[in-house]
Formats: sequence, structure tokens, C-alpha cells
Amino acid sequence: MSERPRPKRILLKLSGEALMGNQPFGIDDNVVRAFATEIVAVHNAGTELAIVIGGGNIFRGVAIAARGGDRVTGDHMGMLATVMNALAVEAAIERLGVSARAMSAIEMPSVCETYVHRRAAWHMDERRVVVLAGGTGNPFFTTDSGAALRALELECDALLKGTQVDGVYSADPRLDPTATLYETVSYQEVIAKDLQIMDTAAFSLARDNSLPIIVFNIHQPGALARIVAGEAVGTLISGDRKNEIRGKP
Repeated sequence: MSERPRPKRILLKLSGEALMGNQPFGIDDNVVRAFATEIVAVHNAGTELAIVIGGGNIFRGVAIAARGGDRVTGDHMGMLATVMNALAVEAAIERLGVSARAMSAIEMPSVCETYVHRRAAWHMDERRVVVLAGGTGNPFFTTDSGAALRALELECDALLKGTQVDGVYSADPRLDPTATLYETVSYQEVIAKDLQIMDTAAFSLARDNSLPIIVFNIHQPGALARIVAGEAVGTLISGDRKNEIRGKP
């Protein structure tokens, strides 16, 4: 397996569903602890991290809209769910001896800091893990869009999207046993082949600003550490099939 450049500052996108483990709802403490252990190991090895958390394990705003309710209200409720997840991840990281800061795009100063990009960047410079909640702070945008936006604001070398599968496949591997895993794929190929990576707004933002995306299995032990060490884990999406992660090779 080929090597890739080593990103020095990354944004990790974690879905809310990843925090559920095998539970039908909520937060599995064992799963959160396992994720925190991986994050702390990477942090201690010298990588600067920001994390964007989804909220689908608690509430999805689109669920209200699907039942004929108000999408704006639903999305605001979903944003609150991401804050709950961010607090859980922040606490798990700090229990392992690393300083972390939960920051929300929605102001709630009695609970956590309000996201200001210069403040978040300062925390990262001070060797704190920043856990970002509230998506973009606006309805109709997913946490994928929030992840792409924050990665660009914080000048991250790559956006790492932790998923339930090993990377980007030519088809859904759960439905098509002949589906093949891409090691690298270009933005153009993702569009041409209609590969479902993230929502269109998030992907367009990453593409237009040449932000590399790595899609990998978040449940694979050690995968995060291997990525920042330059190993070709998961699928790298960039401008072409060359390794274009910013950072030292």
C-alpha cells in the first residue's frame, strides 16, 4: 500500500450514529472512550485536531420535515443534539489527560464556548483538541457542510470522514459483492460516477477549495493513527489521483 503525505492539522468528522455503538439510540460510553483513546494517541504524537460531531444518534432535523413538520425547528433541535455529543467527547478526551474544548456555533455560554474561528485556531495552537458542535449554526445545512467549512476556516491539511465502511466503493458493498474499494479518486470522478461521499454543498466546498478528503472506517482500531503517519488507509479524494494532502511527506 502506497504512502501519502502526513497531515499536521486535521479535521475529523464523526457522525452521531458512530457514537451509538450497537445501541438503537443515544451514546455508548465504551464507543466514545475508544474514539477518545484513538484521538488522544494521535494528538500526543503531534497532530493538531478539530472534530465536528453529528447528532443523528439523538435527533435528526429532517425527521420532523419528513412528517410534515417545520424543517427549521427540526434542524435547530438537531444542532442541540450535536452539542450533547460534543460535551460527551470533550469529557472523554479530558479524562485521558488531554485538554479539549467544546465549541458551539449556537451561543450557549453557560454550557460551552461559542465558536469563533480565531479562538478555535488559538486553542489548536495551544495543543487543545477542539470539538465543534452546532454544524454551521444555520438550518438546511448538514454537519458535513459544517465539517468542510470548519476545516477550511482552521486551515486544516485534510478532512477525515469516519464512516461505517472502509472507504469509497464503486457501489454499495452491502448490496453489490463485486464493489471495489478506491484507494484514490478525484473530485471529478466522484461527481461523474455519482459516488455518495457527503452532501453536495459540503463536497462542492471541499472541491472548490482543493481540500483533500479521506474517507475511512472509524471503527477500525488504529486507522486514525495510520492515516496521520502517512499510510494509505481508506480513500483519498483530491484534485486528481496524486496524493495532494498538504503537510510534510
